[in-house]
Amino acid sequence: MSFAVLTDTSGNLPRRLTEERGIGVIPFVYTVRGADRVCTDIEAFDGATFYREMKAGQSVTTTQIGPRHYADFFEPCLKAGRDVVYISMSSGVSGSCQSANIAAQLLREAYPERRVAVIDTKGAALGEGLVALRAAACRDEGLSLDETVAVLERLSRRMCNVFTVDDLMFLRRGGRLSNLSAIVGTVLNIKPLLKGDVDGKIVAFAKLRGRKRSIEALAEKYEALAAAPETQTVGVVNAACREDAELLISLLRRKVPPKEIISVDYEPVTGCHVGPGALALFFEGADDVRTAVDGEPAREKPAGLGAGLRVPAAT
Repeated sequence: MSFAVLTDTSGNLPRRLTEERGIGVIPFVYTVRGADRVCTDIEAFDGATFYREMKAGQSVTTTQIGPRHYADFFEPCLKAGRDVVYISMSSGVSGSCQSANIAAQLLREAYPERRVAVIDTKGAALGEGLVALRAAACRDEGLSLDETVAVLERLSRRMCNVFTVDDLMFLRRGGRLSNLSAIVGTVLNIKPLLKGDVDGKIVAFAKLRGRKRSIEALAEKYEALAAAPETQTVGVVNAACREDAELLISLLRRKVPPKEIISVDYEPVTGCHVGPGALALFFEGADDVRTAVDGEPAREKPAGLGAGLRVPAAT
């Protein structure tokens, strides 16, 4: 029997896509004004208000899901006789992947005839969501669990997560920026470029003058590093800066347009850590793209099955 593909709301996929592709989603929790909330449909989420209030000083906190919640999420699939592939956000920025692995080990002992594979994408937002879509494509095209895991692990290494933010305070406050010495001020309108490194940790690797230049730099990274872009679905995610997202999309289509672009608002759990004005780009490169992003490019063809997966654009 075919395996189940599961992920979480950090993957930033619109509900219409997860329902269409048969992907189960566990909601992550965030807290505002003492009330726990979840966002299960990014297209219905009022990102403009959420990030405007954050910018005005509204505190938002997040709560890590424990192993028991993951076990409860996985177990119905195992009871139904289906193996599980869970697509997780980066272990480099959250303990959620560890919780999922603990749950998976407990369930393997309870269901020895079934398998639970946890994929650490080393990414978040659509850097995670695009991997989940590839998992669904592998399942639908009849790949085995082992074949699918091999494709997803390689894709996770090849998924470029690169972004810029208006204010590094949010990443610093949450302890999610690894190289604190790279923090720069805003007096001279200096904007950082950041990436997910090989361990899935967030590091700053460049400082540019002005917002427009930082957006252009994201597009230049895509042009230099994307593997066979004409076959790719690319992700663009913004935190209340849709005009900047539209500018980035126009630049992506300028020279080597991708096959499809998914453009969405940052969901609140990840978005509250990158902060208002964050703009991120996700695409597949070569095996060394996470190091090549701040050096010389190394182009290759996309990895594995489903590299040209066609997904309806959200723009």
